[in-house]
Amino acid sequence: MGRSQNTFLKKEREKKKLQKRKEKQEKKEERKANATSGELGEMMAYLDENGNIVDTPPDENKKKKEIKAKDIQIGVPKMAAEDLTSERRGKVAFYNDAKGYGFIDQNETNERFFVHANSLKSQIREGDKVAYKIEKGPKGLVAIEVKVVR
Repeated sequence: MGRSQNTFLKKEREKKKLQKRKEKQEKKEERKANATSGELGEMMAYLDENGNIVDTPPDENKKKKEIKAKDIQIGVPKMAAEDLTSERRGKVAFYNDAKGYGFIDQNETNERFFVHANSLKSQIREGDKVAYKIEKGPKGLVAIEVKVVR
């Protein structure tokens, strides 16, 4: 007698295929039963004035805010021209006498400016109240003509 052409593994593969087909058919029927009408209106999404996605259409009667093209700023906003000649007051936040540099915190704005020993009019220490002027340096604004105020 000859052996059967259907081995155990072949039978198992066939069972798995049939099971997958059955599951696929069940899922298809379930989707059909739970499906919405599929109309275009139900599938639409809208953007509100802030760019958020919403499912309700925008109100046509609502007044739209006009934006002028020249008012749109792309990138970093331009800095206002700063008066560098006026004398300012601040406090020495850090000063290293050995290295000859430090930082001054301005009283009004809490901005911090670099100060070098070459731009001192009198000796300063940490915590001293000072008067100074500002100048543009290679890496930003620096304090010049620094003198201690009592």
